[in-house]
Amino acid sequence: MNQRMKDTKLPTKFTVGLLQMSVGKNIDDNLKKAVSWIEKASKKGAEVICLPELFRSRYFCQTEDLKNFELAETISGPSIEAISKIAKKHKVVAIAPVFEKRAVGVYHNSAAIIDTDGRVAGIYRKMHIPDDPAYYEKYYFTPGDLGFNTFRTKYADIGTLICWDQWYPEAARLTVLKGASILFYPTAIGWHPHEKVEHGPGQFESWQTVQRGHAIANGVYVAAVNRVGLEKENEKSAGIEFWGQSFVADPQGAIIAQASVDREEILLAEINLERIEYIRQNWPFLRDRRIDAYDGITRRYGDELIQNSKVKNEIVSGAPNGTRD
Repeated sequence: MNQRMKDTKLPTKFTVGLLQMSVGKNIDDNLKKAVSWIEKASKKGAEVICLPELFRSRYFCQTEDLKNFELAETISGPSIEAISKIAKKHKVVAIAPVFEKRAVGVYHNSAAIIDTDGRVAGIYRKMHIPDDPAYYEKYYFTPGDLGFNTFRTKYADIGTLICWDQWYPEAARLTVLKGASILFYPTAIGWHPHEKVEHGPGQFESWQTVQRGHAIANGVYVAAVNRVGLEKENEKSAGIEFWGQSFVADPQGAIIAQASVDREEILLAEINLERIEYIRQNWPFLRDRRIDAYDGITRRYGDELIQNSKVKNEIVSGAPNGTRD
């Protein structure tokens, strides 16, 4: 953390607002809606407000289409400019996802963290990029290169990850080790309609469970904000039915607020930083980490580790594969 971060005294409690929205075809209308909802959330008491992933447009990654690159904008573009103004006006922190045009031919799935003075406190670029049916993100997005970071704002030390990042415990851990007290996950996730009946409940339960696990393992709050509604790229497509159910989990993994499956909502939840300390005192997972034994986590898979283990066994036993005469 820089000196400003060290010197800034944070409140012990604040209220988050998750904007569970549906998204239409007109990108300017979507931006106006987001600005309006930030204002509504602030009037309801929200102090840290998070929008869904890629909120300014419908989820275009259902297809691979060059025209969709026209949706990209710079960090200084209209989306962040408008949200910075409304954040400053209402003295709130805003997490604003954006299809970032970094340079010609280089695009990211990003989020800007905007402080109460309208200043961009930091940028996160999505690190894990999926490539699944109707989620063709590798076609559009360059993997993030800013790493996992925490950003100090007026109300909290915020960690921001994005959607597919939700499934990776390493991402949550490294962000928390930078000082985050809450992990925000702007999200666009849903069911393929033809799979919903058979696989829908299990898919949602896995999604929520893994994030509750991040809250427990790291002793932090987790806030995931999703969109709602059925979005089709064309009439031949079945589309994606976004399952909503945005939620906030406390440091023990308990769900303290959850939205509906199909309605637009402003979901509010109080965050108590003293609870983080209490939980970590009783469940000291960070204290008991064996940081001397985790070097293997940087390997793609265990085959190299297994081979090294066999070599060690041979040295110790004096016989191939650890066998003895």
